[in-house]
Amino acid sequence: MKVSVIATIYNERHSIERLLASLAAQTRRPDEIVICDGGSTDGAVAALRAYAAQHPDRLPNLRVLEAPGANISRGRNLAIEAAAGPIIAATDAGVRLEATWLEKLVEPWTQDEHTLAAAGWFVPDAQGVFPTAMAATVLPLRDDIDPDRFLPSSRSVAFTKTAWAQAGGYPEWLDYCEDLLFDFAINAQAPARPTGFTWAPDARVHFRPRTSLCQFWTQYYRYARGDGKADLWRKRHAIRYATYLVALPLLLGHACFGFFARWLGWLGLLAGVILYCRRPWQRLRVLGASLPPQQRLVAALLVPLIRVTGDLAKMAGYPVGLRWRWRHRAAIPNWRNDLEALH
Repeated sequence: MKVSVIATIYNERHSIERLLASLAAQTRRPDEIVICDGGSTDGAVAALRAYAAQHPDRLPNLRVLEAPGANISRGRNLAIEAAAGPIIAATDAGVRLEATWLEKLVEPWTQDEHTLAAAGWFVPDAQGVFPTAMAATVLPLRDDIDPDRFLPSSRSVAFTKTAWAQAGGYPEWLDYCEDLLFDFAINAQAPARPTGFTWAPDARVHFRPRTSLCQFWTQYYRYARGDGKADLWRKRHAIRYATYLVALPLLLGHACFGFFARWLGWLGLLAGVILYCRRPWQRLRVLGASLPPQQRLVAALLVPLIRVTGDLAKMAGYPVGLRWRWRHRAAIPNWRNDLEALH
């Protein structure tokens, strides 16, 4: 059973060796590694080739493709097209793979050769107060996941090359949220099951959360813009707008200017904050267990700030994506109809 590992990079000079070192340490070595560069200007491609030349025995089957201007979907598709393995394992630059990652990720095929795809897991590599607060705020713990509803990130996923072709590949017209549409297309190929992915939670990758509010804003703005372009999660975004533009002003107005029982407004605001941050604070008890008490308190105080920043970034990005979708409506495919055709 040959397995090809693919990844895309763009200006990952300072993090690419982390990925390569963890690939070289796999208990189940990939039969080949295909990495597609989207036009890096920081010497990432040279670093890739230098690492391969210095460690020919550790990464003997590393191939580098150069596709300047390719987005992540295009880069993945090019790498998969060039890959020889009937099974494709996808990850991202900048992550660290656990030594048993590939072994655990392809294990479902050793138990059932008709496996369509496997969903691995990812854990934050967070050190310090802000990264820990960020991880607790935006990332689920393994216990939060329902395997039958899980939509895996392509930083830890495997699938057959046939399933990828049947799905139409990654959607190259979409620059963010592309792995969600790909997940939908995989699931559509298993209509009799709740998901097309076999759960492989022990196939773990470690990645570093954003280290500043500015980076986080940009990340979530782009995610929401991708939601708008793909017409995803309408209800979620509507609830967010209603919360910030209707419910919050009403509660603040009553707390500050109400004619009676202003305390009800403050109570409502307090209850909202607690409900809003309850789950991140619970995750912080796990992820921040090694932090001193004072730092855990600071991290807990950062949680509401991070949540609000992410929500405002989404509220800014979503209409931009919707406007793009409207302007390009004649050129982009109707992916929902494509999913129906896959059933």
